[in-house]
Amino acid sequence: MIGTLDPKIPPGPLDQKWRNHQDHSRLVNPNNRRKLEIIVVGSGLAGGSAAATLGELGYRVKCFCFQDSPRRAHSIAAQGGINAAKNYQNDGDSVYRLFYDTIKGGDFRSREANVYRLAEIANNIIDQCVAQGVPFAREYSGYLANRSFGGAQVSRTFYARGQTGQQLLLGCYQALCRQVASGTVGMFPYTEMLDLVIVNGQAKGIVTRNLRSGKMERHAADAVVLASGGYGNVFYLSTNARGSNVTATYRAYKRGALFANPSFTQIHPTCIPVSGDYQSKLTLMSESLRNDGRVWVPKRKEDRFKPPSEIPEGERDYYLERKYPSYGNLAPRDISS
Repeated sequence: MIGTLDPKIPPGPLDQKWRNHQDHSRLVNPNNRRKLEIIVVGSGLAGGSAAATLGELGYRVKCFCFQDSPRRAHSIAAQGGINAAKNYQNDGDSVYRLFYDTIKGGDFRSREANVYRLAEIANNIIDQCVAQGVPFAREYSGYLANRSFGGAQVSRTFYARGQTGQQLLLGCYQALCRQVASGTVGMFPYTEMLDLVIVNGQAKGIVTRNLRSGKMERHAADAVVLASGGYGNVFYLSTNARGSNVTATYRAYKRGALFANPSFTQIHPTCIPVSGDYQSKLTLMSESLRNDGRVWVPKRKEDRFKPPSEIPEGERDYYLERKYPSYGNLAPRDISS
C-alpha cells in the first residue's frame, strides 16, 4: 500500500515555520492543566525532561520505564558532548551553520524544518541543562567551555569530560525527582508497555506489565508521549544496550502509527574492536579523542603489527589530514570510519 505521508510540518519560510506554529497554537489555562493527564513512555533525556517539564507546567503526568530507575536509561551512554550555536568562541558559528552541519551529517535525509527548530532551540537546551545542575566544563574565567567535534569547523560542543550523557541524565533525573516529590509526576519503574489504547484515532492510554510481579494494568490519559528510544540492535554488534529493542514503538506501529527507518544508527569511528566471538556490544571511546589527538595509520603494510612507539613520525600516514585538509581529524564520522 502506497500512501502520502503528512509530516505535520507547519507552512511558511523555513526559519519561521515552528515559531509561527507556536505563536498561533491554542493555549491551556494554568488552572485547567491540572485536569489533564499525560502518559510519558520512557525516562531518558527525552522522556524524563518531557515528564519533568509537563509536571512543572501543572499537568498530571505518569512516567513509565522498564529499568529500575530513570538513571539507567541508555541516554547515559552519550559521551562526547552536546552542540549549540552560542558562538562563545567567536569563530563564526550561527543557528544556520548548526542547521546545515546537522542536515549534512544526516546525509541530507532529515526533515529540514525540524532540524532548523532543533538548531534554533539548542541554546535554550544548554541553559536548561545548566539550570538543572549539569556540570559542564568551564573556562578558567567561569564561562562554559567548548571544544571541536567531528563534522564541524567551529567549536560548539558543550561537554562534561567524557561522560556528558551521564551528567545530562543526572540533571534530568533531578528535575524529574523534584516533580515526583511535588506530586505532579507518578513514576512507574520496571514497567513495560504492552499495547497502545486508541480512541477515535487518538492515543488515549496504554496497557502495561510490571516486570517484577507480572501484573498487567491499564492507564488512561488525555495524551501519550512515546520517548522510548530507537532500534540500534537491528545490527548484532553496536554500542547500544541490549534493552534498546524498540518494543514500545512497534506496539504503536501495530495500532496504525507510521514506522520508518528503524535501522538508522550512529556511526562511531572510535569503537574498540571486537575482542571475542560472544561479545554482545561494542565498547565506545569518546569521539572527543579525535579533537584531542591525531589519527594515523602505518604507511607500510609490514608495520601493521608493530607497537606504535616503534613507528617513526615519517612512517605515519595522517590520512584524514592528507585527504580532507579543511577538516583534518574532524572530518565527519561516516568518512572517518
